[in-house]
Amino acid sequence: MRMRHIRLLAAAGTAVTALALSACGAGGTGTKDEGASRSVSPTAATATAADKAPGKTSAGTPATRAHTPAGKAGGTRNGGSATTSGTASGSSGTSGSSPVLCNGANTRVTARPMSRPLNHMLLTVTNTGRRTCELTYYPIVRFDEMQWAPQADKDTQPQAVTTLKPGESGYASVRLSAADGSGEGGTTARKLTLMFQGMTPNSDGGATATPTLPAKGVYYDSSLTVTYWQQSLDDIAAW
Repeated sequence: MRMRHIRLLAAAGTAVTALALSACGAGGTGTKDEGASRSVSPTAATATAADKAPGKTSAGTPATRAHTPAGKAGGTRNGGSATTSGTASGSSGTSGSSPVLCNGANTRVTARPMSRPLNHMLLTVTNTGRRTCELTYYPIVRFDEMQWAPQADKDTQPQAVTTLKPGESGYASVRLSAADGSGEGGTTARKLTLMFQGMTPNSDGGATATPTLPAKGVYYDSSLTVTYWQQSLDDIAAW
């Protein structure tokens, strides 16, 4: 019985010795070998570091973000979509257009009796349209239902056609009656119709105008005469 116990102790000691020798055989560190470590290539290591670097893409290149300053590089933003800049919206599109005829549709006309010279009335035509217009020849004046047309003083004919840009005014003067009383058939008018001429004398120039007369009306007689249209009021101030 005792001999059997001795054999068991010897066997256990041999096993412990074998385990210790095995552990020391792993580099003498006393630790168990967990298996061969995985090899990491330099390239893979660099890529892994780059992935963790701020401001870098996975490929190691600097990260960029598209950015267009407002009002730069092709336009402005309108509702989130880029629009290209074009012609300014306030353009009227009339630059370089040929002049049109001035008439009652594109002008404002006033008729004002003048204190000097006596018995005269001033006609003022202002271009209210968007295009330059021309006042051709002279105004054809008709008071009330008169059946004749007064003639123009040839001495007042200008060297060039009176041309009005938008907002500009042209002028004509009307001699209503003879200062010496030599005129005939004098009467007082309550209404004035002003007709415009076309490109040839006495042709239709378009819409007429009916400027307001003073409440007391204006007196005229057979000496009723008009001037040609003028660019400047000074040209007929002393007529």
